[in-house]
Amino acid sequence: MSKNLVPIQSIPGMISVRGAREHNLKNIAVELPRDRLVVFTGVSGSGKSSLAFGTLYAEAQRRYLDSVSPYARRLFNQMPVPAVESIEGLPPAVALQQQKSVGSGRSSVGSLTTLSNLVRMLYSRAGTYPKGMERLEAESFSPNTPMGACSTCHGMGYLYDVTETTLVPDSSLSIRQRAVAAWPTAWQGQNLRDILITRGVDVDRPWRDLPQSVRDWILYTDETPTEPVYPGLTHAEVLDAIKQGVPPAYNGTFTGARQYVRQTFAKSQSAKMRARAASFMLATPCPACHGQKLNPEALRVTFAGKNIAQLSALPLKAISKALEGIRPSLNGPDATTVAAKGIVGSLIERISTLLDLGLGYLQLNRGVQTLSPGEYQRLRLGTQIRSNLFGVAYVLDEPSAGLHPVDTQALLQALKRLLQAGNSLFVVEHNIDIIQQADWLVDVGPGAGVHGGQVLYSGQPEGLRHVKASRTRHYIFETQKLASGPRRTPTAWLGVEDICWHNIQAQSLTLPLGVMVAVTGVSGSGKSSLVSQALVSLIGRALGQLPAQDMEDTQEQAIEAQTGLPTGCVCAGLQHIKRLVVIDQKPIGRTPRSNLATYTGLFDLIRQRFAATPTAKANKLDAGWFSFNVAKGRCPHCEGVGSVMVELLFLPSVYAPCPTCKGTRYKPEVLAVTLNGKTIADVLAMSVEEVCQFFAQDPALAHGFQTVKEAGLGYLGLGQPATEFSGGEAQRLKLATELQKRRAGHTLYIMDEPTTGLHPSDVDRLFGQLQTLVVEGHTVIVAEHDMRVAAASDWIIDMGPGAGENGGHIVVSGLPETVAACKTSRTAPFLARYL
Repeated sequence: MSKNLVPIQSIPGMISVRGAREHNLKNIAVELPRDRLVVFTGVSGSGKSSLAFGTLYAEAQRRYLDSVSPYARRLFNQMPVPAVESIEGLPPAVALQQQKSVGSGRSSVGSLTTLSNLVRMLYSRAGTYPKGMERLEAESFSPNTPMGACSTCHGMGYLYDVTETTLVPDSSLSIRQRAVAAWPTAWQGQNLRDILITRGVDVDRPWRDLPQSVRDWILYTDETPTEPVYPGLTHAEVLDAIKQGVPPAYNGTFTGARQYVRQTFAKSQSAKMRARAASFMLATPCPACHGQKLNPEALRVTFAGKNIAQLSALPLKAISKALEGIRPSLNGPDATTVAAKGIVGSLIERISTLLDLGLGYLQLNRGVQTLSPGEYQRLRLGTQIRSNLFGVAYVLDEPSAGLHPVDTQALLQALKRLLQAGNSLFVVEHNIDIIQQADWLVDVGPGAGVHGGQVLYSGQPEGLRHVKASRTRHYIFETQKLASGPRRTPTAWLGVEDICWHNIQAQSLTLPLGVMVAVTGVSGSGKSSLVSQALVSLIGRALGQLPAQDMEDTQEQAIEAQTGLPTGCVCAGLQHIKRLVVIDQKPIGRTPRSNLATYTGLFDLIRQRFAATPTAKANKLDAGWFSFNVAKGRCPHCEGVGSVMVELLFLPSVYAPCPTCKGTRYKPEVLAVTLNGKTIADVLAMSVEEVCQFFAQDPALAHGFQTVKEAGLGYLGLGQPATEFSGGEAQRLKLATELQKRRAGHTLYIMDEPTTGLHPSDVDRLFGQLQTLVVEGHTVIVAEHDMRVAAASDWIIDMGPGAGENGGHIVVSGLPETVAACKTSRTAPFLARYL
């Protein structure tokens, strides 16, 4: 324990933690006050979340679940039991974590906040019904119930189908040349082709020259005939073989292209397969409900002149304004008016909390899947504020993520409301504005991974000023500018006109090339719509680079992505750009088999090094034996995962190390091969920092891992599953992988809020890497809320002035000093601090 710590005593009103060893925590002991804003600081990977979430919240959850029946516990998503000796004085806890929302494709802002329940009740009890129409139950206004959903589209709002053009994009190709692009590749597609040969279809004739009846049957038939298959034979040879009684290789079952796409889309367990199927489908608004998802009866009921679908499509701010306008008229004595007044009042009150959190631009029908992690967490925070709980410890994970400085002030007010209600706040945070408002600071570090895990300071904020080991203190007590050097002059300009997408309408901009450009603006102003969507789409299409389908998308999102694209045109300067690279925070892998080593491609080199050892050569073990994804070398029991699932009767299933390979993933003969005294499993267990030292004499591997280390990721494990990476870690790993490539030609790099989840010292390091790209002659565009980054950029495009329908405009574009002097920019006063 650091000498700077406040002495640990058994003080009433304090939470006492002893012997915390979760993840990289080094048997720490610390005291935390209740009923205060306690902020956990430290570099990324230092152990802040391990203390706040992995220890405090996990222990609070464990204690609560101990009071729940074993059978009921199966319904909870339980955290592992924390490695801690004791925690005294711990109140019940609620966690509000930074996470990608996980609702179904039908989940919306309204359902997440429960506002939709009130709105449905309002229409049921106090809606204006056509004469003679019976009153409907609240469930009849929900697209997720049989009584409310449109019978044609089942409450989805769209009808999804295929056309010949989507299934066969190039009709000049033959079936053998894969004209039916929607069919599966490899053996399954070859099977379908061979079945057609048996049936007498000319698979070498251009698709467009086949009879229409044949084309229609191949694409649209619901029949599933079984035919004998003779691979490699022509139709005539097949007939001759059948006549002579030659047995076929096998009997194959045919599936029409439309049927295959529909079945894959609806039933496949693979997100990649579902997204591929979706790419061949078109979504059109349902002709029955016109995209409003509800049955005709529900849509005939109105309130304030709008049906429930129209009201739900309005921004929360507009809904609140409409309800405020109608509330004075709700003064009648009848039951309907009384009910309406009560529900309207409750809606206005609940929405006001969300408006205070800067979320007034969201619509009730906005899909949860489209929300950023910061928006998702703030919606949940707004719900908690309205819950009126008392004596609860709220554990929050970077609640300021994705927030403009002006919105951060509103967040602070919301947090104070939770404190005033008699609760405790434990906040993991990098935002200096939040940290400076803390009642108590816990600084964890000094470094990341094995170099962290210690409490450097725990006490009132002023005391941190004197803790020399802290990498946080300089940013709290001094204004730290980024070292950027002199402003660069653009080498060329890119013109983009008439941009229309979401709240951006008919905007044009001239983008400087060869410099670093920051796009700023309040939350919801249109930064991401401009940078990550409109520019990526327009420039990508102009260059002939189509962005890959996001494998995270739900089926509904994947199809809706086909319904519209940003419009506009690149009118000048395209000749200066060779390629477009988008580096986002989406996961780098969907399964535990994907890790840092496999994503960067460095694992291929490592496996080659092991295969080149004398032992491997003597035993004829090639590089494939050292992959845990290949059957010949991996453990057959766990199939290279390293763990097995243990089913428990009344508790959630748990994972335990594989009893065969003891978690190493490999067969004994593979583990018998060593490189400099280490097995392949030993190498996978190393951190990036350790691997850098291990392969210091191997230039190719040393350079690759050094680039990852310089991205501030030296604490990550080489074999750590990619599913455990935060969005910021995934994005920095993508950047490090890109930096290894060093491709020639001018590249335009686009990043959306790359500093999210980063400690200010890690931002310094990231900014240095981005500067490296610009120095090499490339262009970097970042959508950013960090004013230090914006001030150190060469050019700023400020969006706004407000959010949602009040945003979407380019307020000002120019040098940072020009933006800071703009009176109409809400970014200007915060930017000026760092100039």
